[in-house]
Amino acid sequence: MSINILCIGDVVGRPGRKVLIDQLPGLIAQRRIEFVVCNAENAAGGSGLTPPIFHKLIHAGVDVITLGDHVYRKREVLGLLQNSDRLVRPINLSAAATGRRWTVVASKSGMYNVAVTCLLGQMYMGQNDSPWSAIDKVLAEIPSEAVIRVVDFHAEASSEKIAMGYHLNGRVSIVFGTHTHIPTADARVLDKGTAYISDVGMTGPYDSVLGRRKDRVLSALTTSMPAHFEIAMGDPRLCGVLASVDTTSGKAMSVERIEIAGEAIEGGPYDSDDGAQQKSSNR
Repeated sequence: MSINILCIGDVVGRPGRKVLIDQLPGLIAQRRIEFVVCNAENAAGGSGLTPPIFHKLIHAGVDVITLGDHVYRKREVLGLLQNSDRLVRPINLSAAATGRRWTVVASKSGMYNVAVTCLLGQMYMGQNDSPWSAIDKVLAEIPSEAVIRVVDFHAEASSEKIAMGYHLNGRVSIVFGTHTHIPTADARVLDKGTAYISDVGMTGPYDSVLGRRKDRVLSALTTSMPAHFEIAMGDPRLCGVLASVDTTSGKAMSVERIEIAGEAIEGGPYDSDDGAQQKSSNR
C-alpha cells in the first residue's frame, strides 16, 4: 500500500492563500492525496502566521503547517503553537522557545499516521542551533510506529539542503526544502528511499521578486533608499511536490513537482488577516 503526500512551499500573503484555497481541494480529490504539509511562515502579510489564516488553511485541506525563521513574527500565533498538534516550529531553536518540535497526525482516511517536523539551516540564516544534531534527536523521539516521516528544511544554501537530504536518506520519507521561494528542478528519490527537493518554491505571486512588488524592490536596489516591499498580486501559483510513500516501510517510491496557476486578484496587497505592512525585504 502507498500514500500520496503533498508538500507545499512558502505561502505568501493573500495571493498565496487564495490560490491554495481555490486549488487544493480539487487537487486532493484528483490525485487522491492523503496528507498535506504546508510551510506558511509568510502567509500573513508576507511574514508570519495568524490564527485566522491558520484555520483557513486547515479548512482548505492542509493537515500540518510548518514554520521557519519568521515563526514568531505575529505574536497572536503563540497560543496555537502551544496548543495545536497541526502546527510545528523549527526544532533547532532554543529549548525554551514556544511550540511543538514535531507532531504525528492521522491521514485523511485515518488509516495512517504521519510524523512532521521542520528545521532551519545555519548558512546565511542567523544564529540557530545545529540542525544536524537537532534532527537526529527528534528522529529518536518520534514513535517507531510512525514510519512515514516528513521533514521541511527551511534553509538558504542549496549545498546545505542537499547535504541534509543525504544525512536523512533512508531515515525519513520526504525532505522538502523551503525559504528561497524559487522552485528547483532536482526532485528525485534518493538511493535509500527518501524523496528530496532543494526547494519547492513559493505558493504566491510569481510576477514579483520573491513575492514582493517588482517596482518597490527595484527602487530599493537601484537607489539605496528604503521602500515598502508590498506583496505582489500577479501570476499566483500553487507549488509543491507530490510523493508516493510505502505505508509499511516509509520509503518513497516516486516524487514529482506540482505547479498550478491561479487567477490574479485585484485590490490592495493587504486584507484584514494580513496584519501590518512589512517594511523589510526579509522573506
